[in-house]
Parts: sequence; structure tokens; C-alpha cells
Amino acid sequence: MNSRLQNFFRTLGPGILFASTAIGVSHLVQSTRAGAAYGFALLWAVVAANVFKYPFFEYGSRYASATGESLIDGYQRLGKWMLWLYFLITLCSMFFVSAAVGAVTAGFFDNLLGISTWMPGFKLLPITIVFVVCIGILAFGKYGGLDAIIKLIGGVLLLSTLVAFALTLFHGPVERVQGFVTPDIWDGIPFLIALMGWMPTAVDLSTWNSLWTIERIKQTGYRPTLKQTLFEFNLGYWISAGLSICFVTLGAYLIYGTGQSMPNGGAAFASWVIELYTATIGDWSNIIIAAAAFSIMFGTAIGVFDGFSRALERTTELLFLNKKEATEALGNSKFYMGSLFVIGLGAYSIIAYFSNDPKGFSKLVDLATTLSFLIAPVIAVVNLIVVCGPNVPQEARPSLGMKILSWAGIIFLTGFAVFYLYTLSKP
Repeated sequence: MNSRLQNFFRTLGPGILFASTAIGVSHLVQSTRAGAAYGFALLWAVVAANVFKYPFFEYGSRYASATGESLIDGYQRLGKWMLWLYFLITLCSMFFVSAAVGAVTAGFFDNLLGISTWMPGFKLLPITIVFVVCIGILAFGKYGGLDAIIKLIGGVLLLSTLVAFALTLFHGPVERVQGFVTPDIWDGIPFLIALMGWMPTAVDLSTWNSLWTIERIKQTGYRPTLKQTLFEFNLGYWISAGLSICFVTLGAYLIYGTGQSMPNGGAAFASWVIELYTATIGDWSNIIIAAAAFSIMFGTAIGVFDGFSRALERTTELLFLNKKEATEALGNSKFYMGSLFVIGLGAYSIIAYFSNDPKGFSKLVDLATTLSFLIAPVIAVVNLIVVCGPNVPQEARPSLGMKILSWAGIIFLTGFAVFYLYTLSKP
């Protein structure tokens, strides 16, 4: 194996992990819902969100590669107030995000194995098993186990999605029912904001890229160049962006105009998504697609638990330990385990609360994604300031083009957030 290829595989990991985490709810759920309900009318929103959010995720990988520290450490350099703000944002979002991802994962798990029929009186059994296994893998395997799982299952879903996409284009869209009227996208502003909230994922999760980049360096002992780090991140990011269009197409070609609507309930929704694939690939593929879809959601769930735990761990170290202790504790403190259990317990409680509502599944997903969108402008501005700061070498700072795209992204995110809040104020 030549040295360039060997170095690529040493670097490979954080970008793929990012893509796997993104492909979960934003693609399987939200992109499919967008295509099913509005056809291609919301495709512009999916593309715009991927393009305008790109710089702020890229800055996580860029900052870690250029400085050897996490983006959260960069926040501290702006002042303790920014660290406290990020800590508050994380506390406000982590339970809802983890709950939404967990609920979707449990739905695909239940669809695959029929878990809910094992103990009919305990409807939270699927989510209980998912949470216990996710936390167990991270508690004992940590990044090494996560990295290995993601690379395997990510490839399976990528292949199956591309096959379904190609066959769907070949067969063409389904025939619309007579009298079907295309819904007005501006009547669905809450869903539009929810769609863009996690497309490709929440902007505040950009800190995870930096944490995973540092962890990969520790795992392999190889520190890639900035160019290598960004190439690996871009590979994962744009694969994720491309797949979001595939899922919109699946919903638009197979559901839009038929009068069908997305079912409520995790297992029912999972079954609905699997049918989208088998309708084009064939019934023989049901078990393969069901396993692949669950696998990618399972990988997303593990990634979310790990990302939030690492972010909470590092923020806690910087806030409550002195400078020497925080430096020595990087990735080695007991805060990680504590964070895992706190996040798991909080997310589980939220799922239990929403489980009593017939529409709880969709409400939980939309609440988590909307919250993420409203937070996005703040993190976007801070990420730009940090990556252009004096701690980053001049040659590693973003180009003029990236800065222009960043400010366009900030205007885009802020404009839609303000517009959404304005619509809420109207009677």
C-alpha cells in the first residue's frame, strides 16, 4: 500500500462518522417526509441547508487540525461566557436530540425484530434495549468500537440507497390520485424549519467533528495535514448531502400525490420507509433493507450519545477544572461516563412522556429539529470568529470565498429563524 493511501486510511473516520450521524433522522425521516408531502417543492431547502451550513461544520475539522485542540477549547478562548453559553445550549438540546434519534432507532429495531410483541405490556422495551446497548458499547469500546461499526453499516446503507434511487428513477413517479392538490409550502413553515434544522444535522454538533478528529489522531498516532483532514471531512459531508436528495426523490416518486401520509409511531414509520425501498428493489430485499436501515439509525444513535458525551465532558472539564487539570484530563476524565448515563436517563424520560401521545413520534422529531435550527445562528457566528482567531495560523484560516459563504449562511439561518418566530407570533 503506497504512503498516500495508507495516510488516507489513517485519517479516515471522523468524516464518515459525521455522515453516519447526519444520515439518520434528517434523511430517513425528514427528507422522506418532505418528498412524500411536497414532492420536489422543498428540494431547494434541502440543498440550501446543506450548502449554507457547510462552513460551520468544516470549521470544526479545520480548527482541530490547525490547533490540535477542540472547537470547545476555542470557545473558551473567547471567554468563559461563551463556554457557559455553549454548556447551556448543549443542556437544552441534548436530551431532545438524543430522544428523537433514540425513538427513530427503536422504531426500526422494532420493525426488524418485532421487539414490542415480546412484552406487550412494556411498550418502551425497544427503546430500553437500544439505550442499554448504545451506552454499553461506548462505555467499553469507546471511539474504537464506534469507528469500526460506523464504517461497516454506513457502506451497506449507502449501497442500498443508491440502488433504490436508481431503480426509482428508472420506474418513474407513481400516478397521482384524481383531484390531488399540491400543498402550499408556506402553510407548512413549522415543517420547513424542522426539515432544515437537521439538514444535514444541527450546527451546534460541529464541535463533535473537532473532538472526533482529535480522538482519531490519538487512536492512530498519525496527525494528518490540514488538506488531508478536510478532504476526509468533505468526503463524508458531500456523500451525506447527496443522499439527502436521494431520500427526497424516494418520497416524491413513491408517495407524493397518492393520498398516503406518514404514519405516527416509530415502528409504523419504519415499516413505511422500508416499503419505499422494497417497492423498487423487490420484496426479496425487505430483510436486507430493514437491517441496513436499523443499522444506520443504530450507528446514528451511538454517534449522538458519544458526541454529546464528549462535548459535555470537555465543556465540564474546562469549566470546573483548573487549566493544568483540564489539559491533562482531555479525553481521560470520568466525566464521559457520567455524561453518558445522564443523557441516556434524560432522553429516556422524554420518550416515555411523548409515548402517551398518539402523535408523539412526529412531535418529538419536529421539536428537536426546530430547536436545533433556532440555535444554529449563534453557533455559526461563534465558529467563524474562532476559526479566524489568533490561535489559528494564518495559512490555516478560511479563504475569502469561505468567509463570504459563511456570512451568507449566517444571514440565511438568522433570516429563517426570525421569520419562523414571527409566524408564531401571528394569531
